[in-house]
Amino acid sequence: MISVVVPAHDEAPVIGRLLCGLLVGASPGEFEIVVVPNGCTDDTERVARSFGDSVEVVPLTRAGKYAALRAGDDRVTGAEVVYIDADVEIGAADVRRLAVALREPGVLAVAPERVVATERSSWPVRWYYDFWQELPVVREGLFGRGVIAVSPEARRRLRALPEVMGDDLAASVAFTPAQRRVVPGARVVVHAPRTLGDLLRRRVRSVTATVQLRRLSKDAVDSARTSRADLFRVVRGRPSAALKLVVFLAVTAVTRWRARRPIRSGDFTTWLRDDSSRAA
Repeated sequence: MISVVVPAHDEAPVIGRLLCGLLVGASPGEFEIVVVPNGCTDDTERVARSFGDSVEVVPLTRAGKYAALRAGDDRVTGAEVVYIDADVEIGAADVRRLAVALREPGVLAVAPERVVATERSSWPVRWYYDFWQELPVVREGLFGRGVIAVSPEARRRLRALPEVMGDDLAASVAFTPAQRRVVPGARVVVHAPRTLGDLLRRRVRSVTATVQLRRLSKDAVDSARTSRADLFRVVRGRPSAALKLVVFLAVTAVTRWRARRPIRSGDFTTWLRDDSSRAA
């Protein structure tokens, strides 16, 4: 049995989409799915419960992804555990491929290939993600996918990590390149923000979370940084990406400027949320 933990804060418009994708094509008893609605003010819990015995629902009164992940992790019993954000799309066959990859010797943590859905996004958002996805650390890291699957050993390692805002980055850098893998053939659809303003909010949260994690584990986070050489290598391989690099750099500059205030004040708890990508 493969265990799945889904933390969910006000995800009523999209969590049904995820759960349908997981259950269609799954064999009876193949998946143990635990949804943890936390601090919800919408119908997330009701939607999750509408799937009946196929989904266990563990509600928490207070919002907090770390607590939700821990609560779900405490309930599951499978050897392989897959943590999934409620706003992504992934199917049963993809989760199955992740579990198989975890059984390979030396592999502790895996994630699916990322498909960023930008059809409903403005052109600056599309250009940003077109460039971002070409970066080596983005292609190779487990972060930014909304899905990570771990072995029992990796699960113990993740439970020992401190509470941080950037849980996916922390999980990615907790393992060496030899211990983690992006699994070919397993795919997750990540929905991009629709507007530039929504993208900036998401990126400010990411920068703030990276600084917080860097203070706790400088060397590990530095190994996942993008260098100038990486940027120019993308352009050399795709000269048409030069204009998209300009957009990428502009977004990065504005993001760092906006992130200065929360970083200076030590605010590593305010979650700047992008609701546009969750619109039905």
